[in-house]
Amino acid sequence: MHAQSHARARDLGIPFDGTPGPLNAITDVAGVTVGHSTIITGDGKLVVGRGPVRTGVTAVFPRGATNGDPVFGGWFTLNGNGEMTGTTWLEESGFLAGPVMITNTHSVGVVRDAVIEWLVRKGFEFDWSLPVVAETWDGALNDINGFHVTKEHAFAALDSARGGPVAEGNVGGGTGMICNQFKGGIGTASRRLPAERGGYTVGVLVQCNYGSRARLSIAGVPVGQEITDLVPCYDSIPGVARSGRRCADGEKGSIIILVATDAPLLPHQLKRIAKRAALGVGRLGGTGGNPSGDIFVAFSTANPGAAKPDANVSVTMLPNERIDPLFAATIQATEEAIVNAMVAAETMTGINGLRVYALPHDRLRAALRKYNRLVEPRR
Repeated sequence: MHAQSHARARDLGIPFDGTPGPLNAITDVAGVTVGHSTIITGDGKLVVGRGPVRTGVTAVFPRGATNGDPVFGGWFTLNGNGEMTGTTWLEESGFLAGPVMITNTHSVGVVRDAVIEWLVRKGFEFDWSLPVVAETWDGALNDINGFHVTKEHAFAALDSARGGPVAEGNVGGGTGMICNQFKGGIGTASRRLPAERGGYTVGVLVQCNYGSRARLSIAGVPVGQEITDLVPCYDSIPGVARSGRRCADGEKGSIIILVATDAPLLPHQLKRIAKRAALGVGRLGGTGGNPSGDIFVAFSTANPGAAKPDANVSVTMLPNERIDPLFAATIQATEEAIVNAMVAAETMTGINGLRVYALPHDRLRAALRKYNRLVEPRR
């Protein structure tokens, strides 16, 4: 799926810290590619196994689909009510091999197995594989117990992975997700450090499905308190036993965050980077609540060939004393990626008539203007 043509957060005048890369996307890190497979079928009353279906798969390759060279990686969980396969070996070995996949909670297994089959079909040679597959729960909008994601959908996401602009919002694994009780999904952003700080790039991709409306803050503005309506609500539809219009409960869900960089970082440093993604979530009001699976992975495309098994390898490491700008870049790009996901997402109606509204751009701008935070276009 190609990148959608839509406004992004900066287009609306939202102020963010830091300097983005050319695409303001995770693909600003050279070699990183992203693909999506999106499944949207059916309407009305839930019939398990038939729909409605609002789900999909997202694939991210650190070095592209044809390059099997592992990258240094690290992971961190802010709250563990979620799943990301392959992380025990990532922690133990310090290497991330193959793509990172994101889907819904009940499709992790089929996607994991599909990755192994896809790698075999493509001619990659290995005795065993432990793919990294993460999830967030889309059961409010999607027939999650209908098992609609198949290996063919995972193959489609893998085969479609490209560099360049990244589709955001209601796509891939983010199709049926809800963020701060607005429509959520996939979002991405990047930061580029100045030359005197290494000139490195940090890119972030999120699947956001977390958060409370009341705590939502964007650019320091209490947006959730300014826009208190438009919460997810069930519309009365024939055959669904609900008395009139009823609105869904509050905070449920999770967030998956992938952080890519070309800075030469070792696994223990990448774990430190992954931890900082939590501060980007916190800027928007996220607390890592009990029902939330907040799981983050960071990887570096530097040090190619570091995983060669047959000889000693020399690697380059950025001193810890020079890592602070990368921490800041991670926090900034995470914050913007989440907002980009909500800005790109469109209103969606799913199972049993549940309607989840998109973040209204005009009212968001009005809130920013009220608090003197709106960046007005230059005339």
